[in-house]
Amino acid sequence: MDRDIDLIEIIQHIPPAQLSYQEWVNVGMALKLEGYPCNVWDTWSRNDSRYKAGICEKKWESFNGNADPVTGGTLIQMAKDFGYSYLDDVKTFDWDDEIGVDKYDIGWVEPEPVDTNTDGYDKTAVNDIITYIDTLFKDDDHVGYVTKSFKDDDGKLKPADRGSSSRTAKDLISALKSAQKKHKDNPFEVVGEALGDYDPEAGAWIRFNPLDGKGIKNENVTEFRFALVESDSLDIEQQYGVIKELQLPVAILVHSGGKSLHAIVRVDAPTKDIYKERVEKLYKICDSYGLRVDTQNKNPSRLSRLPGIKRGDKWQKIIAVNIGLPSWKEWEDHQRELMDNLPDPEDLFSKENEVTQLRPEVISGVLRKGRKMILTGASKAGKSFLLVELAMALATGSNWIGFGCQKCKVLYINFEIPKDSFTDRLRAVSKARGTKMSDYSGMFDCLSLRGYAKPFRELLPSIKHKVRKGGYEVVIIDPIYKTLLGDENDARVVAEFCNALDNLATDTDATVIFCHHHSKGAGEGMAAQNRASGSGVFARDPDAILDLLEISPTDRDGDALEITEVVGGDLEAVKENEDAFFMRLESSLREFKPIRPLEIVFHYPAHYIVKGLESARGGSERSRRDKQAAGRATQQGIKEDRKIKLMEFIDSQTSLNGIGPTLKEAVEYFENAKGFSEPNIKKWLNEDDRIGIKNGILYVNDD
Repeated sequence: MDRDIDLIEIIQHIPPAQLSYQEWVNVGMALKLEGYPCNVWDTWSRNDSRYKAGICEKKWESFNGNADPVTGGTLIQMAKDFGYSYLDDVKTFDWDDEIGVDKYDIGWVEPEPVDTNTDGYDKTAVNDIITYIDTLFKDDDHVGYVTKSFKDDDGKLKPADRGSSSRTAKDLISALKSAQKKHKDNPFEVVGEALGDYDPEAGAWIRFNPLDGKGIKNENVTEFRFALVESDSLDIEQQYGVIKELQLPVAILVHSGGKSLHAIVRVDAPTKDIYKERVEKLYKICDSYGLRVDTQNKNPSRLSRLPGIKRGDKWQKIIAVNIGLPSWKEWEDHQRELMDNLPDPEDLFSKENEVTQLRPEVISGVLRKGRKMILTGASKAGKSFLLVELAMALATGSNWIGFGCQKCKVLYINFEIPKDSFTDRLRAVSKARGTKMSDYSGMFDCLSLRGYAKPFRELLPSIKHKVRKGGYEVVIIDPIYKTLLGDENDARVVAEFCNALDNLATDTDATVIFCHHHSKGAGEGMAAQNRASGSGVFARDPDAILDLLEISPTDRDGDALEITEVVGGDLEAVKENEDAFFMRLESSLREFKPIRPLEIVFHYPAHYIVKGLESARGGSERSRRDKQAAGRATQQGIKEDRKIKLMEFIDSQTSLNGIGPTLKEAVEYFENAKGFSEPNIKKWLNEDDRIGIKNGILYVNDD
């Protein structure tokens, strides 16, 4: 099989909860044959409520190959068969279509005891008939049943005719109760008088959906209330165990007097076509638990075994009434919950005395493993060079502009620079760091995707495969505008991109780092997290934001400030370089305390910490002016933060209700928050194009 196909990604589209035991085993066999480790099968299997620890490892050892192996192609076909969600992608089938699966074993559902004792049952047998009719039918429903039988060429006893379908449920119950008064000690005479004589060797049958009184075909069914689940692939106790495990919405459960239970399941379908779809769902899910359903019973006018009737040396009797979930909708919702793959809620407050195992720090004091970081900055700031320097520091476990880095294997995804130019850049940065290219070999790989740019969600499966296959611990994406194909001001576009990054980090456990450019006019008047161009999602989503703000190495009077040191670089060369780009590195961190801003310089092809700029501002007049400027910047930042909160509120209300809030609702929402008065919000509406009001409704302008 083509090894570029990621079977780990393929099996994400195969819900284990929907597989039979043998199909589940086949997935494991195919994964082993294609060279994947057991933990891939085990992790995927955990999405099934039937999962038990240790089973995968034990079974894995027994896969030793055979003449007709299960291959990766089998998994691809299974994924195609299931689509992305079986419950949302069901085909319509004809009445004569087969819904078959291979026969298999089952070992993960506990058998449930069935009361098969019929001592003295003949005294109450007729009550089961009355309970059955009263539970499934309304008084004026016409009920179809058959009491006559014949023996076919194979010696099997079967219904001899179409039976009766002209009597209502009320008529039948009345006739049974009347006959009970006459023949209460003889159930055969009661049935004979009320329904007609039957052969005790054959039993009798009843149709579980109401009819129109004119016939017994599917066209004569008036309401599609119930479906029949009947199987003899398991013994009786196992059948009952699966039925209870599935929480099937069973109205009546009948022992057939033979090898099967007959479950009359509520499907409550409004139309014939929907009935077909629901029956297929029902049968498919039952099959996945080893309850191989007889597909001949899919018709809504099908006969089932009538309880209260003798069959050979046993009785057809009711085992349970109204068990499982109360309706089809609740059962279907339950199945979706089982397939959602979400983790279970946890009581974190019970862990007071436990030592929290925090993820290791990839960048000391800034970012942990498996998290996301964005680097933002203006043009000419050398963001890509700084990311290359970071990648080299991570690959060698060395220092990056003052931050310690954990040694990690890095994948650098380059969307912008041609491969030859990027290679030359790597050589230049390596030389500036005083290292050789070979120092990074084996720990720093590059994926050149110039010319391959697509929306990131489309690239995600291939990238995840490469990350897993290469064992990469850090993924750097540079730049994102190439794969953010959509309006960067559109919160939905950006949120979709960030969600895809979340998926990459979660599924591969890799740390994800990416860079983005500043918006026009971004400066000291804005908080660091708000300088990125586009939607405010960029300010809210990453776990760490590092921002490069351009500064001038002069004071406010235009006098040059004295640079006393370029850490790791050539002080005189920096002073003489007219193109040196000075910046202040600021941060917004989710898991760490704020770091003190750093002043750095981009002196091609590397960045260096600069000392002296801060101390040169020590004069009293400069200090006073700087404090005043800082105060103004702080106020601007607070105002901007408040606007961001307002926009988040508008976005959330629009997403929740399909329409934004009114001005009054916004004021009421921020009633206890300082600065959100009605006059202030009105002022913001007049001065900021990002928010507006139309017909009294607030909105965020994504244009």
